[in-house]
Amino acid sequence: MDEFFKKLNQEIQEYLKILSPQFPEWLLDYIDTPEMQRLDKVGMSCGTFYTKVYDDKYFYSTLTHSVAVALIIWNFTHDKKQTLSGLFHDIATPVFKHCIDFMNGDSEHQESTEERTEQIIKNSKEIMNLLSRDNIKIEEVFDYHIYPIADNDTPMLSADRLEYTLSGGLYQVRVFELEDIKKYYGNIIIAKNEKNIDELSFKDIDICENFIHDISKLWPRWIEDEDRACMQFIADVMKWLNREGDVTIDDLYKLSEKEVIKLIENCKDSYIRNAFKNFRDATKDSVYKSDEPNDKIYCTSVKGKKRYINPLVKCDSKFCRIYDVSNQAKEDIENFKNMKMHQYIGFEFNFKPECTEKKRSHVCKIARKKSGIKCAKKMTIFIVIFFNGNRRLRLHHRRNRLRLRQKRNLLHQLNSSELCFLRY
Repeated sequence: MDEFFKKLNQEIQEYLKILSPQFPEWLLDYIDTPEMQRLDKVGMSCGTFYTKVYDDKYFYSTLTHSVAVALIIWNFTHDKKQTLSGLFHDIATPVFKHCIDFMNGDSEHQESTEERTEQIIKNSKEIMNLLSRDNIKIEEVFDYHIYPIADNDTPMLSADRLEYTLSGGLYQVRVFELEDIKKYYGNIIIAKNEKNIDELSFKDIDICENFIHDISKLWPRWIEDEDRACMQFIADVMKWLNREGDVTIDDLYKLSEKEVIKLIENCKDSYIRNAFKNFRDATKDSVYKSDEPNDKIYCTSVKGKKRYINPLVKCDSKFCRIYDVSNQAKEDIENFKNMKMHQYIGFEFNFKPECTEKKRSHVCKIARKKSGIKCAKKMTIFIVIFFNGNRRLRLHHRRNRLRLRQKRNLLHQLNSSELCFLRY
């Protein structure tokens, strides 16, 4: 246990002790497997840790999150199978976490990366040997959705949802301290919900109400314009690297985030290197937020997943949703659900995800050919600009600029996909 805990800062150590005062020693063998240890280099902040847009208190790994989820389940159930399902639930998490869901077009549900869970466990000799030792079948642990304490649908309270809320309130938005976590966590029990299914619930209305009020300040962090802009940018960078053959899909499940960042920073394409450097240096003030698109900068439109909680709480002799018995909680939840999000987001620097080095070269060749200039190597396309739907093309020749007629003819010959570039 010392080997695992010594890597953690003091606050996280104390936090884990709150979740389970008695650490289950049998869990350590599973934590030490290569597949779980890989998660120690995958952050919970989905890549936003690597930009100045956000200022997390410290790096919080997916491994720590997974262990914390397991400890919550163990604390309330003392069931090995459920506990392991919680430990394994993020074992298929790629680098930059849900950014890869964005890359896969699954920004609203963020579940696309879960498909490899069973495969990764099956392919691990260490994990399979441990499961055999403990007389546990793989089908009993690879899908944590079968255990309602481990996972359930939003906005119900589960171990997974509770953990990233508690830890997020510590290292991200800092809405409470360890003493607050003790108070809230100590008020939680297991109760039957409306469907007669077990669910983590609160004993006291006032404590539950205060819990919702605190964490409602955290919820916007996971879907606000700045967060979605960061995640979509990383998704576009990953898509770019994969398209160019610099990073394979399998690499996303093998490499650490720092290793992938090093690949980006050493990429042969200066266009992607410069874009990523601009991202690393970006601040909140450089995030573009509008209901109108902007073709001159990195601009995208993407939805996100709204994460919030409407837990059960004991009301006299029965359990009700806090939303139905607390005006304060109802207001907090409604304010979040109705929060303003801009349709278009991005950064105040130029980056066109569809513009690869090969494609830029290809378009240049097309332009040279269609321009009719024999000395093609001596002509370079500089900028394609869009003004209110009107396209303007600047071409340069070593000896003289193209005549206006040549420019117009070339502009009409190039198709829309060849005119997607603002700058290179």
